[in-house]
Amino acid sequence: MAYRRTPAVQARLDAQAGSIVRAAMTVLSRDGFAGLSMAAVAAEAGVATGTVYKNFSGKAELVTAVFREVVTREVDAVAEAGAAGQGRSAPDRVTAAVETFAGRALKNPKLAYVLLAEPVDAAVDAERLRFRRAFAETYVAAIADGIADGQLPPQDPRTSATALVGAIGEVLVGPLSEQLQSESVLPELVAFALRALGVPHE
Repeated sequence: MAYRRTPAVQARLDAQAGSIVRAAMTVLSRDGFAGLSMAAVAAEAGVATGTVYKNFSGKAELVTAVFREVVTREVDAVAEAGAAGQGRSAPDRVTAAVETFAGRALKNPKLAYVLLAEPVDAAVDAERLRFRRAFAETYVAAIADGIADGQLPPQDPRTSATALVGAIGEVLVGPLSEQLQSESVLPELVAFALRALGVPHE
């Protein structure tokens, strides 16, 4: 008969894996992808290196798990910022989404650089592509609504959203890689996003 884990055992294993993912997030935020090792994560989590390997086959699988956790949280924050409601205009929604995305990235530059641009394994890079698509989706509805009510000129919402995510990520790479805090980055990104979508200049 195959062994079945009891709920209590499974809960303990899930908690252990979660602790390791959080430790990896801390190491990535401090040392980047290049500085992350299974031993460093084990030390941060306060467990043996073998325990890390019990939960994750290697660095790529562990970092992929970190990507999924962080990206889910960040996408939710950006989606909430750009959500419809209370008569918010499309430009206001896009502005809020851009400010949230870029502002949160600049608060944790090392981790954001890993998510956006640092050279990583192919498996992690595939997760990065899903990450960019998920962020693009957060802009699609606002752009489509703006076109429908005449606030934005006709355009393909998905193409525009994807282009915005790519451009914003590219602009952020410099400040994130050098860990620079420039007060002009956020307003310039918002101004660019609105110009790119065809919002009339006031």
